[in-house]
Amino acid sequence: METIKQHQVHGGTLRYLTHDSATTGTPMTLSVFVPPGEGPFPVLIWLSGLTCTEDNFTSKAGAYRAAAEHGLIIVAPDTSPRGDGVADDPAWDLGQGAGFYVDATQAPWTPHFRMETYVTGELIALIDAEFPTTGTRSISGHSMGGHGALTLALRHPDLFTSVSAFAPIASPSRCPWGEKAFTAYLGPDRATWDAHDATRLLESGAARGVYDDILIDQGDADPFLVEQLKPELIQAAADAVGQTVTIRMQPGYDHSYFFMASFIADHVAFHARRLEAVSR
Repeated sequence: METIKQHQVHGGTLRYLTHDSATTGTPMTLSVFVPPGEGPFPVLIWLSGLTCTEDNFTSKAGAYRAAAEHGLIIVAPDTSPRGDGVADDPAWDLGQGAGFYVDATQAPWTPHFRMETYVTGELIALIDAEFPTTGTRSISGHSMGGHGALTLALRHPDLFTSVSAFAPIASPSRCPWGEKAFTAYLGPDRATWDAHDATRLLESGAARGVYDDILIDQGDADPFLVEQLKPELIQAAADAVGQTVTIRMQPGYDHSYFFMASFIADHVAFHARRLEAVSR
């Protein structure tokens, strides 16, 4: 990996990095915060939402004071492959900046849009090889990235100790954003979408008993709440199968990074407690 730039923050080190990805066939960028001390440290992977790069969370969420206090590495990758020759769409909710954390099976997306394999395979292996990690990790994200965090945790429970989300797309097979992206990336057969829909995964019993709680924060002033996010669907699915999901409806908060910055310390602490417990 090549370091693009580096900053000192809250006693730790924040690096912006790039590497050539064998999974996407493109350069991929990410940020990595390493707390003060020699480590080893557990890892929190953060997945960002539509239109974001690795920089949105890094510069806006204000997560590093809490990460330094709890001794967590935080990794924030870009949301999709990018570059010349990479398929794209004129709209902001499909293509570059909108990878949806799935492995595309449809042209023209198949060659590069393999974000599930990138995150769960190449990225994790790269971080464990290059940084002082304990080999344990959790995952969180916002909006499209909240969808990604939930589905990757439910599909790969062996990889993650805990999962949380801010304003996740709770059931992408039943909202316009998800229907558009899944049709493009996975094809028109809705039966194949269920494996990438957190609500449907919970309904099927995925990862039952693996996670003691799933933390979700949602602002009640979020303009996407009713049409796109639908947290009530994931709550109903969790209740039906006995999975604990804590959905905190936050009065007056919207979909912005101001919302995340207000509650990110709670999420860092949520994961730190669970990561510490598995290391004992």
